[in-house]
Amino acid sequence: MRERLMHVETCTTCGVKLVERGYTRFPCPICGEGIGRCVLCRKQANPYVCPSCGFGGP
Repeated sequence: MRERLMHVETCTTCGVKLVERGYTRFPCPICGEGIGRCVLCRKQANPYVCPSCGFGGP
């Protein structure tokens, strides 16, 4: 599973590259696919949707 997390290079919500300090990567709680969140989307609590199973969160 760690390999899938390391493969996530862009924010799942906005598509920006995950290079700025403060981004996060985590596994989808349903399917385990990697989800990436940039600093801005995290701060604004923009919703995301897992590209693999469709699970969504804030």
